[in-house]
Amino acid sequence: MSYNWQQPGWPAFHYDLSGIEEALFTLAEKTGRASGLLKGLTADAQLEATIEMMVVEAIKTSAIEGELLSRKDVMSSMRKNLGLETGHLTGDKRAQGTAALMLAVRNSFADSLSEETLFDWHRLIMTGHRHVAAGQWRTHAEPMQVVSGAVGHEQVHFEAPPSSRIPEEMARFTHWFNDTAPGGSNEIRKAAVRSAIAHLYFESIHPFEDGNGRIGRALSEKVLSQGLGRPALLSLSRAIEAKRNDYYDALKEGQQSNDITLWVTWFVNMVLEAQSQAEELFDFTLKKTRLFDRVRDQLNERQIQILRRMLEEGPDDFEGGMSAKKYMTITGASKATATRDLQDLADNGIFVPTGGGRSTHYRINL
Repeated sequence: MSYNWQQPGWPAFHYDLSGIEEALFTLAEKTGRASGLLKGLTADAQLEATIEMMVVEAIKTSAIEGELLSRKDVMSSMRKNLGLETGHLTGDKRAQGTAALMLAVRNSFADSLSEETLFDWHRLIMTGHRHVAAGQWRTHAEPMQVVSGAVGHEQVHFEAPPSSRIPEEMARFTHWFNDTAPGGSNEIRKAAVRSAIAHLYFESIHPFEDGNGRIGRALSEKVLSQGLGRPALLSLSRAIEAKRNDYYDALKEGQQSNDITLWVTWFVNMVLEAQSQAEELFDFTLKKTRLFDRVRDQLNERQIQILRRMLEEGPDDFEGGMSAKKYMTITGASKATATRDLQDLADNGIFVPTGGGRSTHYRINL
């Protein structure tokens, strides 16, 4: 099989955008609407929404690679790095590194891309990972392959350029990245399209021993932020992780030719999905803020604790809703107190009950 980097003209990608003009227009509309929703929040709520988006991105970009991070550890690391919590960083080292990467990508979105930037990002993403040469290109002589299947029956999906070519390929990639940025001599004005190309281009080179997918998605976010002129507030990885198999299939297809129309189409639709989810989060945050403002003086400390805990889950809500048993576990209240508190929340229209008897569960009425 011949891969894109082995074909004449590499890396002169070509594509047709006629099939996604409507998607690009809708994306522009949704981006503007999400920005308006964000501006409608208080400063504290804006910060909360921003942190939530980075936490989701950190967790989902790792989940795509089969690595599960603790939300609590990622959130704690994020808040400590922002100076919102005191004390030393504790917990999972991988969560610390991934949280630090999210902040680094956000804080340096406008900067030109360099080899040292990529090495710094790689060192962060490899925090807590042993036996990986962090902060340097791969150097091993054996082929860098993406494979699946049992030992002895492996299926090769893609083989990247040999390690000896990586310095040259990455110098060319970095030049392309900066040259196509806003104001560059070969600017690609549609940020979602440039983001798609950047991701496929980087993944096709596969320059690191490990962590290429996470760095590639960070690059896509950097592109989207540069197009906006501000840090993008969406989780591309959340949209991709929900369709992980499709992602790998689209990537495999895109790496077999320098005509990348199908890949660009798929990726732009993922950006559109991510923007829709961001809009949903901002709308949720606005409703949550209004709810707290309305009921703060009506609730006891236990009820406030439960409300905050449920709302931490974001628009997806607390899994399974709240029950008397969960209420007792979280607050330490007796069964009678839990039942009374939950009924009070329902009577005031804050909770909506479903089911009956012992199977009664409650969801927040936003």
